[in-house]
Amino acid sequence: MPPPDHQPQPTLLPPDLLESQLSTIDLLTAMFPSTGEIDIPPSSTPIISALQTWCQDPNTPLPSGIPPTIQLAVCAPLAADISKTIPINISIPLQTTDPDPQLPPPWTYTLRQPTWISKAELATLSADMPQDDIFSALEYVQHEASLFLETQQKMNDSLSLTNTPSSGAKRSAEDPLVRVWFYFPSLSTRAKRNDLVNHAPTYSLTGFVLAGKPGVLCLEGASVDVDAYMKFIKTYSWGDIPSHQKKVSERFRETVGVERVFSGMEEITDSLGERGGERANRGDMQALEAWLKGRGLGEAFGEVIF
Repeated sequence: MPPPDHQPQPTLLPPDLLESQLSTIDLLTAMFPSTGEIDIPPSSTPIISALQTWCQDPNTPLPSGIPPTIQLAVCAPLAADISKTIPINISIPLQTTDPDPQLPPPWTYTLRQPTWISKAELATLSADMPQDDIFSALEYVQHEASLFLETQQKMNDSLSLTNTPSSGAKRSAEDPLVRVWFYFPSLSTRAKRNDLVNHAPTYSLTGFVLAGKPGVLCLEGASVDVDAYMKFIKTYSWGDIPSHQKKVSERFRETVGVERVFSGMEEITDSLGERGGERANRGDMQALEAWLKGRGLGEAFGEVIF
């Protein structure tokens, strides 16, 4: 019977390497002195103090229960808006399995999602974050997140200007109504569907969204508002989607004698009955055709689906 594998047991770092880890914690504390910028659990404070004393005099007895790591969090403020921060969870190793370590084990750190950034945007920010130096990582995150905020603000300012009556982008009484039909080979992501519905009133648009394979979007409003809305959706709502995956095509634009059929913007996916397909994502086109005919829009079905 082969002997069992003997994994080396972790031991406390030598005083010089442990002191290096603790000194870096001190430096972080000095870098982020304001209230709320750094969070060290209260239970860790006496441990850090005892370890600092031990590093100065290894003959000093250590308290029992020294953890393998010290956990802390930094909420790094951003130059673009000091009210915004990027939270970073940090783990500092205090032990090693190396019998003769020459360097302290590396720190590990991950970003937490703040409320002002989406998961996709956070993933993009994390992807290029340096992983071998906490200070480089902090500098990178603060710089890139500030650039993101500045860009976001410029986009919001641009959108506000686009949506003011004085800009001419909003429909006047003389602007004719159009009804525009868009076709998606696939439309499934809940957040993207919600954006299609929730942003339409900003552009004075009514209509409906049908998710699935295929997906359909119908918009009623002024041409300028339809075009501005679709530009916004593709640029901002779909900003985290690669361009080759933004597959949507305009299939039909009604321009003559159009009157609103829809009182608002809604998603009709669940109102058309059960869907087929392995993931129940294939829409019932017969149900859609009947639903459109019931609203006097039956002729559009052939233009959009075929």
